[in-house]
Amino acid sequence: MSQHRRRVVVTGLGCVSPVGNDVSQSWASLLAGQSGITAITRFDTSAFACRIAGEVKGLDVSAVVSTKEAKTMDTFIKYGLVAAAEAVADAGLPTGEALDGAQAERIACVIGSGIGGLPMIEETCADYAQRGPRRISPFFVPASIVNLLAGHVSIKFGFKGPNLTLATACSTGLHCIGQGARLIQYGDADVVVAGGAESTVSPLGVGGFAAMRALSTRNDDPAAASRPWDKERDGFVLGEGAGILVLEEYERAKARGAKIYAELAGFGMSGDASHITAPNVDGPRRAMQAALRDAGLNADELDYINAHGTSTPLGDINETNAIKAAFGEQARRLVISSTKSMTGHLLGGAGGIESIFTVLALHHQKVPPTINLHTPDPECDLDYCANTARDVRLQAALKNNFGFGGTNGSLVFTRV
Repeated sequence: MSQHRRRVVVTGLGCVSPVGNDVSQSWASLLAGQSGITAITRFDTSAFACRIAGEVKGLDVSAVVSTKEAKTMDTFIKYGLVAAAEAVADAGLPTGEALDGAQAERIACVIGSGIGGLPMIEETCADYAQRGPRRISPFFVPASIVNLLAGHVSIKFGFKGPNLTLATACSTGLHCIGQGARLIQYGDADVVVAGGAESTVSPLGVGGFAAMRALSTRNDDPAAASRPWDKERDGFVLGEGAGILVLEEYERAKARGAKIYAELAGFGMSGDASHITAPNVDGPRRAMQAALRDAGLNADELDYINAHGTSTPLGDINETNAIKAAFGEQARRLVISSTKSMTGHLLGGAGGIESIFTVLALHHQKVPPTINLHTPDPECDLDYCANTARDVRLQAALKNNFGFGGTNGSLVFTRV
């Protein structure tokens, strides 16, 4: 990282995921290779080609969201608030009346969602069709639009700095984290609460992706359905949840004695300019190389990649080839894994939880596995940390996310 820039470190983590309702539960599940993918319980799936998902299970939001407030929010906002509360507490940030005005104005919120309140949109459409426009809830719009999660976090904790949202499909959470870091580097904030959330396990969410033939139909064995880089993979599995990180200017964090998990050293972006859904090699390659360049690292200094790794036939080959194109012979030395094999694909929330998992890999010097990788695809021939977590000496790790529309992002985290 260039020395003239303000350094950005991670001082707080919070998540809600299909494998756990907080960071410690989720991390323990990943290291144990436990899948969070099960049969869908939210609605009758008997007519659907795909009947499985990574649902959040048994989450009690009442400590963060009151019953009255819950009526004004769709599920993705609730997940995001719970994750943000954990991250803010983990970082030891003052909130509300404990913040003076000057402090509050230096804490920003950059949190996104790829789709937003799809379940609320579906429910409201059904109410309108059955009972007319007067039955539309006055909370419909604020409960469902994508920027309201960042807004609620700002209001809940009294953070008065920049408050914004990015929506870049499956790159959303990662782009929010990267742009949050830039706010600190450019001097617009000293602390940023950043990440993403999603909840689209709904009839239109599942049905829409199934219509694209993007989803796995391994309905008889849900835990084995998400299998990145395996020859028998047949599509991704929807997941839901939220991942939030507290980013902080390094000198500020050090001065207050904050726990520092890692440094966010590099951020790279690119566009494919190719196809609305099909990936290409060049765009992801450029994003990865841009992130490494931004971090001031060479390819031989990178140790681990938490891959996008969705378990689609085309996408996994494409990412493998992009990694080879970006890092040359160094690609074969890298340890790579896809935690989507256990969580499913959180869409706009993926970059949030997966960045947390990347940071924890650095912090604990452990790489979570890619489960269900039993018959490797010969076109995917790198080290994907198959089936068992691994103790590895890590100094630098890269996180990838790529989205529909050809939007790509990569982050580089390093040990401090």
